[in-house]
Amino acid sequence: MISLLIVDDHPVVRDGLRGMFSADPRFEVLAEAGDGAEAIAAAEELRPDVILMDLRMPRTDGVTAIKELAKRGVPSRVLVLTTYDTDSDVLPAIEAGATGYLLKDAPRDELFRAVEAAARGQAVLSPSVATRLMGQMRQPVSESLSQRELEVLELIARGSTNREAAKQLFISEATVKTHLLHVYAKLGVNDRAAAVATAFSRGYLTAER
Repeated sequence: MISLLIVDDHPVVRDGLRGMFSADPRFEVLAEAGDGAEAIAAAEELRPDVILMDLRMPRTDGVTAIKELAKRGVPSRVLVLTTYDTDSDVLPAIEAGATGYLLKDAPRDELFRAVEAAARGQAVLSPSVATRLMGQMRQPVSESLSQRELEVLELIARGSTNREAAKQLFISEATVKTHLLHVYAKLGVNDRAAAVATAFSRGYLTAER
């Protein structure tokens, strides 16, 4: 039996999902949450197998909640279930650590299969989201990263701070920051985590490096 936490700011949606999953013996709904803050508290206490996470919610949104759950080491798999499939919604959720991304118009059987796959740790994407991500992957990078920028990014990916990276590369901390700003601009991202995730997805970084 797969345990679930349902997170959505609309009670009607939560009721519908609870009824759907509770009627199937493969699933057990442990609790519901109306926003990301409630989801974090419930997930820490209950440790569900899968969290069905809406994205756009008051107080604490879904992406923020996903990041915080990862930061706190909560092992639950997060399956985003939302109405939106725009780049500004999909990419941050995937980069934050979501195991899957489905739209709310998904048929019941598809949703059930997605939850089972997510519980096994398998990535799950709705067809429209998969197409969008593939399009992002195929977009050419306007500028390639320099060798020094790659060196900085590799150290950041291993968890080094700017100061630690500067020390290892025998450059100033300000220079490290400058290189990172150039990396952000070239990859079209705004922070370190997104830079590392995008660099891996585009082949700049590999697990072997």
